[in-house]
Amino acid sequence: MATDFQFYGSELNAQQLDRTLRHLFETNLLNEQSDGQRPTPICIWGTHGIGKTRMVQAFAEQEGWKLAYCAPAQFEEMGDLHGLPMRLDPDGVPGTGDETTVYMPPDWVPKEEGPGILLLDDINRADDRILRGTMQLLQNFEMFSWTLPKKWQIVATANPEGGDYSVTPMDDAMLTRMVHTTMVFDVKTWAAWAVKNGVDSRGVAFALTYPETITGQRTTARSLTQFFAQIRSIEDLKAEIELVSVLANGALDEVTVAAFLAFVNDNLEGLLHPEDILNAQRFDSVATRINELSTGTGDSKRVDRLATICTRLYLYLAQEGYQADAKHKTNLVQFLLHEDLPNDLRFSLHKDITALGPDHAALLRDKTLAAVILGGM
Repeated sequence: MATDFQFYGSELNAQQLDRTLRHLFETNLLNEQSDGQRPTPICIWGTHGIGKTRMVQAFAEQEGWKLAYCAPAQFEEMGDLHGLPMRLDPDGVPGTGDETTVYMPPDWVPKEEGPGILLLDDINRADDRILRGTMQLLQNFEMFSWTLPKKWQIVATANPEGGDYSVTPMDDAMLTRMVHTTMVFDVKTWAAWAVKNGVDSRGVAFALTYPETITGQRTTARSLTQFFAQIRSIEDLKAEIELVSVLANGALDEVTVAAFLAFVNDNLEGLLHPEDILNAQRFDSVATRINELSTGTGDSKRVDRLATICTRLYLYLAQEGYQADAKHKTNLVQFLLHEDLPNDLRFSLHKDITALGPDHAALLRDKTLAAVILGGM
């Protein structure tokens, strides 16, 4: 796939985009309530499989907003957008001259007051005639046959222009009707979402260990998530490596498949889980495992594995509803003091955990650890 893409707006990961959308939605609703001004439509650009549509749907679910979904690329004619005509005869007597033609709005058109989101998904995959037909909707929140109710926000998603995407270019008249952002993939942000949503922990470990395999072509956040769902019921991936290979080839590109099979055959799916570290009755066994995992060829150190363990540990501590156990403080401190942990990873993890708040920072209160951190500054 070519890389000469045309994007619009700032490039934001999922977390940054969520924060931006919340600000825009709140501002737009306040403006509409105060001066009657309709909200400015928002367009989220990004490559396929990155989670644009799901993000909008998740926001509506979390906030209890109404959601109306529309895929303009499925429209064959303008009637699909503004509705089909029907003859209206008020007195029921034909030929009296009072007959008119009215339009029945499509059933996807919202009818109740919001707050709500009208999602125009993959808007620039629509035919040029259909795309031009949406301009009045974006400008005035209405077609000639129907009007969007109050407190509704229009959000469009779009794939980039250029490259190999089959899209219809938007001209300046359409672009200036919307506020634009571009969603980009960030593996740590995706991993945080994956942990929260119960994605197979082995898959999360793989993505964090080999983020470079998520190319945005055949291997995307979406295709990886689908693949991890398919292997979740397989307890021993190595014992079922042939089936795992078939499933992987059905969803991912060859390079990613090879990397995942090597990941399994190298027993890396058995990387230390956060629970293994925090809940250890004796840290000696954890320390031994860290030493094994950090040992590479010759004198080299597998920093990639250690970085994955650190990231997963942070995500576990950062998840909503985390409850500290009596053992967690002792084990977390011992992990951070482990001799095989590079200083940059130690300092970074210490900083990230401290930023989670005073309760998390309390887990790091240890004189020896404080001396090591201060000594490395």
